[in-house]
Amino acid sequence: MPLYTHVNSPSSVSCKSSQTPSAVVLIRPHHFIANPETAADNSFQTMISGQDVNDESIAFQEVSGVIDVLKSHGVDVHVFEDESHHRPDSVFPNNWFSTHAGGHVAIYPMTAVSRRQERRLDIIDMLKQVYRVQEVVDYSGQEQDGRYLEGTGAMVLDHVERVAYVCQSRRSDPVLLERFCSRFNYEPVIFDASDAKGNAVYHTNVLMCIASDLVLVGAKMIRDDSQRAELLTRLEATGRRLIKLSEKQISSFAGNMFEVQGDAGRLLLMSSAAYHSLTKEQIDLIQLSLPIVKVSIPTIEKAGGSIRCMLAGIHLSKRL
Repeated sequence: MPLYTHVNSPSSVSCKSSQTPSAVVLIRPHHFIANPETAADNSFQTMISGQDVNDESIAFQEVSGVIDVLKSHGVDVHVFEDESHHRPDSVFPNNWFSTHAGGHVAIYPMTAVSRRQERRLDIIDMLKQVYRVQEVVDYSGQEQDGRYLEGTGAMVLDHVERVAYVCQSRRSDPVLLERFCSRFNYEPVIFDASDAKGNAVYHTNVLMCIASDLVLVGAKMIRDDSQRAELLTRLEATGRRLIKLSEKQISSFAGNMFEVQGDAGRLLLMSSAAYHSLTKEQIDLIQLSLPIVKVSIPTIEKAGGSIRCMLAGIHLSKRL
């Protein structure tokens, strides 16, 4: 099996919204396992020690199913195979790189030592060959100083309003966040969020999803009243439809959705677990803006992330 394949680009639809990528990078793991090193601060991770003997093949099939779903909707997918036994979280590439309009790419420092091997030059080379890349800003050297910023896991980016929403954790260093925002022209909005047991939310993208016309957020997990009110005011001011999620829905990855551009328009990707956690009213509100597309990834979700974590959006212009 080739290590890289480019799946489906029939019409090369341009991005209709600056918020929404029409192309993504996806990693298909051949030896999937949840990462024991990340379990300490990822309360969403349910598989910590040991795993079912079938998990590797099931995870491979789940990712293959996501590829098929994206292909059927005309989303441009760059698929990279991971045959390594030493990259347990490689299925979540959005943590180590992001792309930005104008030809900019960022590479990020990772908290877990085991995750630093996920950074792959072949992916960066593909971006340079297929898209117009003007600069690659590499922050990974900050790992030596104990500073970490795990990409669009740590940050939920509003590309329209140029805001980076970040819940504080050891995976989102405030100094490095300030450097990123200054370089890439975002305003940082920082807050604290935790579950009912007091555990800090490890990544912002499990708490909130920003799409072109709507935003979903687990607002009650922001325990400080003033921080919560400030965040909700900021989100409402964007003019997007605001949907508040419960903590139970957040634990089912309802905050970890992702809007992508297909050949027939924008669509909202979510896992089956996330979909089934929503109320009928919430589903109806989402569908006023765009269609929902469900994917079944229960084995991948054991590792503590869902569909948003699996997809690194490409906000770059293609070479002619």
